[in-house]
Amino acid sequence: MSRAEAGEMPDDGPRRTPDRLRRRASRLLSQLTMRSDRLINEGLARADARKWHYAVLASLHEHGPGSQAELSTRSGIYRSDMVGVLNELAERDLVQRVPDPEDRRRNIITISARGRRRLLRLDKVLDDLHEELLAPLSQAERDQFVRLTTRLLDHHTRGS
Repeated sequence: MSRAEAGEMPDDGPRRTPDRLRRRASRLLSQLTMRSDRLINEGLARADARKWHYAVLASLHEHGPGSQAELSTRSGIYRSDMVGVLNELAERDLVQRVPDPEDRRRNIITISARGRRRLLRLDKVLDDLHEELLAPLSQAERDQFVRLTTRLLDHHTRGS
């Protein structure tokens, strides 16, 4: 690695992670993911929420009512975990469950008015947390970062 390349790499202070590790995109993404998850989970916990609450409410708001299986697919939450998430949201009157008229064994989940208001508050919480996460980047860099990571994720999840 040239001095110019080394100068462009972020400084990790006294820890001095080996350069060969700091050049590995997979490691950088993994490290950033761990820090991002911690920041988001702690921030949502202060707002008495979890990231899965947000994922379900956002899915219902954007795509409309759905079955538990549909919500699992839309949000990336395992089906086995979805019931617990929906129980938490229903207890808070953020979603409503009604039997599917076409198949009484299945429930249709709908976001409630209270759930829509809660989603707007959580949007603000996440906006502030993302501001903190992406603080060192300019707005143009943030936009580029989102475009590039979206492109990578779309490529690697195609057909999944």
